[in-house]
Amino acid sequence: MEVGDFSEGAVVKLATEREHLTNLIKMTAYQIESDLLTLLRPHYARSGDEGPTLRYELFHAAADIDVTDTEIQITVCPLRSPHRTLAVQALCETLTESEKVLPGSRLTMRFAIRPRPPIGLAFPIPRPRPATLPAPSSVT
Repeated sequence: MEVGDFSEGAVVKLATEREHLTNLIKMTAYQIESDLLTLLRPHYARSGDEGPTLRYELFHAAADIDVTDTEIQITVCPLRSPHRTLAVQALCETLTESEKVLPGSRLTMRFAIRPRPPIGLAFPIPRPRPATLPAPSSVT
């Protein structure tokens, strides 16, 4: 059976150079993901089982990016579970200590985790006290 038997339109084939470039990008992305898991392994006991899940959650986490003349600061929001947040915090410290430069610039990359807001036992934040109402006056 030929591909044309299943497709009504013309079959699109990438040029060999494009296909090589696409494969190169895929292999590079896979290598970067593998390297991140290797850096996480000492800080995350379940990296073998949950590493891809942690990586997915990290890549989808909200973050702030602040750029100055000399550096770019990436501050990631805490993840859903505290033990994963601690592992990513250790990863951020490792990456910051390596003093990597953003490719194509002279900006030093800094990574951090935004601290969680403090939570009390009964209520997550202090509530404002209601204003006291004046005592009703007696009308005569």
